[in-house]
Amino acid sequence: MNASRPDTAPTAPDLPFEKALEQLEEIVRRLERGDVPLDESVAIYERGEMLKRHCEHLLKRAEARIQRITLGPDGRAEGTAPLDVE
Repeated sequence: MNASRPDTAPTAPDLPFEKALEQLEEIVRRLERGDVPLDESVAIYERGEMLKRHCEHLLKRAEARIQRITLGPDGRAEGTAPLDVE
């Protein structure tokens, strides 16, 4: 069986963001084709939901690590502050 199948794929916590996204995109392609049996469709949909949550978690962690450079009155860098992404 191939790596995009839910019964052989590694669990999401073991996957880096890029691999999880790649698997998620493959699941979407397979479901959009519409040639997957119903039971398998449900299984890969559930795997896709798990991968989506994993990707969202990794993105939130990355956003929390991003900081912006703060400038002093003279225009020189004086420190960092959390990046407000909202």
